[in-house]
Amino acid sequence: MVSFREEARLREPTWFNSPVPSFGDPKARLLIVGLAPGMQGANRTGRPFTGDYAGDLLYATLLEYGFAKGVYQARPDDGLTLIDCRIGNAVSCVPPQNKPLPVEINTCRRYLAAKIETMQNLHAIVVLGRVAHDTTLKVLGLRAAEAPFAHGAVHRTGALKLYDSYHCSRYNTNTGVLTPDMFRSVFAAVRADLDKRSAGS
Repeated sequence: MVSFREEARLREPTWFNSPVPSFGDPKARLLIVGLAPGMQGANRTGRPFTGDYAGDLLYATLLEYGFAKGVYQARPDDGLTLIDCRIGNAVSCVPPQNKPLPVEINTCRRYLAAKIETMQNLHAIVVLGRVAHDTTLKVLGLRAAEAPFAHGAVHRTGALKLYDSYHCSRYNTNTGVLTPDMFRSVFAAVRADLDKRSAGS
């Protein structure tokens, strides 16, 4: 993965081409876990889900449900800010063909674990796709049989809820695996749960 990134840096020296940091407040109650930086997206811009189709759908949805404010313009200096939300990835660096190897997923898991550990107010995690789901389960100490992946499924561990969604990739939306309404329904559920928690506190 490092050599792949170095090759990309030679081809595109103005791109970010480094491990992409999380975006959002560590004090947020919601964490979104994606797969990995996209070559034309976060690997280029340095901000998760920024500059590719997946970001178009994700940020539009976050804006709709009050987890972001501003205008998303697919660049890191567009002034968009997240509200009570943080975004990271299962894998920190762009992988070849956007398909991280098991060893790369395992190696990056400690960074995801550290991210979750620092989020003291965390109540909800939205995982985008099976890879993000599986590696997040390992971080949380859950067995796959206890929390099988399914779009729209909600799993609970203590006070924390894990929400499953298909990844908002162009492939998934073009093939109808994921529709915008299906995606919005996940965040509608998160919004309702967090609002209910706030009202009860």
